[in-house]
Amino acid sequence: MVLSNAVARFNKKVTNRVTGRFAGRLPGFGLIEHTGRRSGRTFHTPVNMFATDGGYLVALTYGRESDWVRNVLAAGGCTAMTRGRRVLLSEPEMVHDPGRRAMPWPVRQVLALIGTDDFLKLALSERPC
Repeated sequence: MVLSNAVARFNKKVTNRVTGRFAGRLPGFGLIEHTGRRSGRTFHTPVNMFATDGGYLVALTYGRESDWVRNVLAAGGCTAMTRGRRVLLSEPEMVHDPGRRAMPWPVRQVLALIGTDDFLKLALSERPC
């Protein structure tokens, strides 16, 4: 079970505004910059993201249908701020991994508690999306 809609709404209005201030600098976090599919507005969404070979893996704690996920998929990529670096990401790919094998052990345990087993894999890109 992914986080409930009520928790998601609270996080969008409160928690994300707080964590957004440091998410781009701390290990295990990132700030995804994406463009709205319909509005064309730029959004910044704090996420749990971890470096992989050739890119990053983002835990989809609110599920595969989150607006930010749909925006990144529609655009074919995004920009992210992680560990103080701005990175261009492309080739978004959904990954279903009930074992959460690509995540560090402590993170794997937390994700198991909240029922997160979907991830967005993104490749490092040389060009803007």
